Amino acid sequence: MAADEISDADIAMDGAGLYREETFTDRRVGTLQRLTPVTASGAADAARPVLYVGQTQVLTPAGALPLSFEIPAASLDDAVARFGEHAKQALARTMRRLEELRREQASSIIVPGAAPPGGAGGPGGRLVR
Repeated sequence: MAADEISDADIAMDGAGLYREETFTDRRVGTLQRLTPVTASGAADAARPVLYVGQTQVLTPAGALPLSFEIPAASLDDAVARFGEHAKQALARTMRRLEELRREQASSIIVPGAAPPGGAGGPGGRLVR
């Protein structure tokens, strides 16, 4: 973003979309966030659902891979019970996406010795020796 785009950006919080965050962890596998909807005054907003978000890391040869995923749950107990299932689903989605990116990168690799796009030669069509 350019400096003029930043100054023109609408940077304002949505008072109708506020949540109170609570964090729970087992200090071993991951973290759960409980996002409780609140009004602009901070009172609980029963018209919107409580959200649960799981976070964990998976060690790969390239280092730690962070995963963040929503867990459809009715309570904290329910979210804890469903954590592993949804972490595995998030890992599978992430691995599929990484494989797609790897294939895209592999298809754009320029092979040494291949003719450059637009024909052979240097500027003005001269052959470079």
